[in-house]
Amino acid sequence: MIISSKNIFVYKTTANIILNGGIAIIPTDTVYGFAVNAFNLKSQKQVYIIKKRHYGKPLILMTYNIRMAEIFVNISATALKLATKFWPGQLTLILPTTKLGKILSGGRDNLGLRIPNNSFILTLLKEIKVPIFTTSVNISNEQSAKCISEVLKFRKYVDVIIDGGKCKFSNESTIIDAVHFPYIIVRKGCLPVTNILNCIS
Repeated sequence: MIISSKNIFVYKTTANIILNGGIAIIPTDTVYGFAVNAFNLKSQKQVYIIKKRHYGKPLILMTYNIRMAEIFVNISATALKLATKFWPGQLTLILPTTKLGKILSGGRDNLGLRIPNNSFILTLLKEIKVPIFTTSVNISNEQSAKCISEVLKFRKYVDVIIDGGKCKFSNESTIIDAVHFPYIIVRKGCLPVTNILNCIS
């Protein structure tokens, strides 16, 4: 099923699919992503299979706002400064997990988390009322999907595809490991590292 992000029923339809264990492909501000209920382990495992992704590489958690994020991760004062400045946006922070976050992470003591600057996802998260795990739409180590035509080859593996046109930035988020200071740049993405350094210097 392919639905336009402008369809009046898109949020309720997509939320119901994800809440019931389905897999969605959704547009973000960076690239298209697979999205599943963060509390559904079976759906998460299916995404790993689709992407041929190593199980040691965790998925990214997305929440509606920082207040919800703090249920799952511990955000230090410095990390909160970054989160306040760049969320919603193209920054993923790896942060220490809370007790509930450890359940989501399969026992890992950290989680990568992002609040995207994308009205579709933010409205979906508000509708669904639970966090989602996401990862780029691609086979691991191949180019990420940036427009609807590039995700269609995955349609037989998912329950719904949301057509949001071309992603605004068409490049992955910048990932910062903020578990311990000084922070480590894990991946350079569309948010310039200099912007991040200027914020915490």
